[in-house]
Amino acid sequence: MADGGRGGEGEGGSFLPPGIEAAWGLRERPSKGPKPGLTLDRIVDAAVSLASAEGIGAVSMGRVAKELGASTMSLYRYVSAKSELYVLMQEAATGAPPELFPPGTDWRAALEAWAWGIREVYLRNLWLLRLPVSGPPATPNLVAWWERALVALRDTGLDAGAKISVTLLVGGFVRSDALVMADLATVIASGDAAPEEVVARYGRTLRRLADPERYPEVARMLDSGVMDEGDAPEVEFRFGLTRILDGVAVLVEGCAS
Repeated sequence: MADGGRGGEGEGGSFLPPGIEAAWGLRERPSKGPKPGLTLDRIVDAAVSLASAEGIGAVSMGRVAKELGASTMSLYRYVSAKSELYVLMQEAATGAPPELFPPGTDWRAALEAWAWGIREVYLRNLWLLRLPVSGPPATPNLVAWWERALVALRDTGLDAGAKISVTLLVGGFVRSDALVMADLATVIASGDAAPEEVVARYGRTLRRLADPERYPEVARMLDSGVMDEGDAPEVEFRFGLTRILDGVAVLVEGCAS
C-alpha cells in the first residue's frame, strides 16, 4: 500500500501523486473520522457543489470544512492538500463516459459523439476549465474517456501516434469552445442577456467603432448582417468540429490508399 501522505512508487518506480492514488483507490481511508459521517465522498461532493455555485476560486479546505460543519484539520485525514482535492473533484464531475458505441458505428460518428459528450461535461461544470492542468489524463474516468476516443479510431488504419494526435486535436477544440462558453457565462451572469444577444451587441458596438476605411473587411462582414443575430453556441461548435473531422477524414483516407 502506498504512503497516503506523499504518494507512492508504482511498478517500475513510477511516482503516483496523492490525488491519483486516491482516485484509483490505492490509499487507505480512515476507518473512523473525528466527525461522525465525514467521508472522502462527502468532502468531494461538497467541494463540487461549492465550485458549481461559486466557481473554483471559492474552494478551499477551510471553506469546504465549513460547508460540512467540520474543522479544517479534520479534512486532512482524508485529503492531503487542495491539489489532491482538485483531482478528485475533476474525477467526480467528469464521470464515466457513455457506453461503447454500437457495433458498426463508423469512426467519424463515434468521435463526433465523443466530442459532444465531453462538451456536455464541460458545460455542466464550467469550473473544470479553471482547474490548473497537472498532467495528462491519469484518473479512472479520464482514462476511460481517452479509451473511448481510441476505440472510435481503432479501425481507421492510423498508427498509435496519429490516434493520440487526433484525440488531442479534437479534445483541445472542445476545451477551447467550452472556454468561450465559460467566458460568455461570466458576461451573462453580470447582466441579463442571452449568449446570442451578447454576440449581437458586440456586432452593433463594433459597427459604431470600426472605421470602414481602416477596417474594410470587418465593415463588409458587419454589412452582411451576419452578426445582427448571433448564432446559437451549438452552431459554431458543430461547424468547427465538422471541419476538424473533415481533415481527419483526409488523413484516414490516406492510410487506406
